[in-house]
This record gives sequence, C-alpha cells and structure tokens, in this order.
Amino acid sequence: MRNSATALGMIGGILALIMGIISFGYTELTAQEDIRNLDFLPLPDNPELLRAMSVIAPLLAIAGAGMARYRALWGGLLLLVAALAIYMTFNNFFAIFPAAMCGLAAILAIAAGRPDKEHSHF
Repeated sequence: MRNSATALGMIGGILALIMGIISFGYTELTAQEDIRNLDFLPLPDNPELLRAMSVIAPLLAIAGAGMARYRALWGGLLLLVAALAIYMTFNNFFAIFPAAMCGLAAILAIAAGRPDKEHSHF
C-alpha cells in the first residue's frame, strides 16, 4: 500500500504541478492592463491565493508521496492537505484528477500507517 501511495501521490503531484504552472501563468496574464480590459477573459477572484496554492499544493503532494514509503502517517497527512488544497483552491473539472489521486494516496498511506518493524512512527 505504501508503494501505491507513493506512485499515486507522485502522479497527482505532477498533474497538480502542470495545473499550477498554467494557473500561475494565467494570473500573470490577467494582471496586465492590456489584457484586463478585454471582456472575454474571466478574472480570478483571488489571484494571490491561486498563485500561492499553485506552488504549495504540488510541493505538498510530491513531498507527501516521497515520505509515504518510510513515514506513512506523515506522508498521508501531507497528501491529504494537498488534496484538500487542490480541490478547494482550483475547484474546476481539471482539479478533480490530481485531488482524487492525492486523496486516494492519502487514504492508502494512512491505512498503511502501522509500521512493518516495531518502532515508533514519531
């Protein structure tokens, strides 16, 4: 379960990274005065939050996926926070896939939280 949590978390993190790059670029494009006057481009409500989550959420997902093999509980919590951040911030059709992959990876990592060896999680 830890290996599948790692794989799903990496795929979800990479998809979130691609979505974040596009979102960050779109907010930079709409910040220009020439583009802002055009009526056919919708302006984001909170571009600062969108820019911040475009960077933070993929980093949380990739870091959580990297930790899922050896620290399953911590990795699962990071993946869960990343899934919630992706879903709540982007909230569109394309955000479903990375959020679902990170969420499933979080469930798998937390479910595999019992250590293989007898040592503490923390």
